[in-house]
Amino acid sequence: MASTMQDDDEEIISNINVTPFVDVTLVLLIIFMVTATYIVAQSIPVDLPEAATGEDVVTTLAVTITKDGTMYVDGKKSSDSQLESIIKKTQGENEDVRVIIAADSKVIHGKVVHMIDLVRQLGVSKFAINIDAPKKDASEKEK
Repeated sequence: MASTMQDDDEEIISNINVTPFVDVTLVLLIIFMVTATYIVAQSIPVDLPEAATGEDVVTTLAVTITKDGTMYVDGKKSSDSQLESIIKKTQGENEDVRVIIAADSKVIHGKVVHMIDLVRQLGVSKFAINIDAPKKDASEKEK
C-alpha cells in the first residue's frame, strides 16, 4: 500500500489577512483629512442681515462688502474699476451674468446702493442681495 506524506506547508490558505487593508485605509483617511482643510473655500467674515423671504440663486459673481467698506469680488480684494473689468470679461464668456451682493449688516446703505447702481450700469440685470435666514427660537422648532 502506497502512502503519501502531506506536509503542513501545502495547506490551502483560507483566511484573509485584513491588516494591510486597514493600514492602507487609515493612511488614505489621514491624507483626506489633511487635504480637506486646504480644499475648503476661503471666506470673508461678513455679518449678513437676516430676512425671512430669501431663496436660492445661481450666481456667476459674488461681490462682498465688509463692515469697513472693503469690496471683494469672488474672494479677491477689488475696486470699482476692477469689478467693471471682471464683469465685462464675464459677460464676454456668458451673457447671463448674475451677481450676488453680500454686504455686512453694518455697511452704510449708500455703499450697497452704489454697488447695485454700478452693477446695473454695467448691464447686469440679474442680481441679488445675500442674506442669512432668521434663526428660529426653540419655541418655534417645537411647533
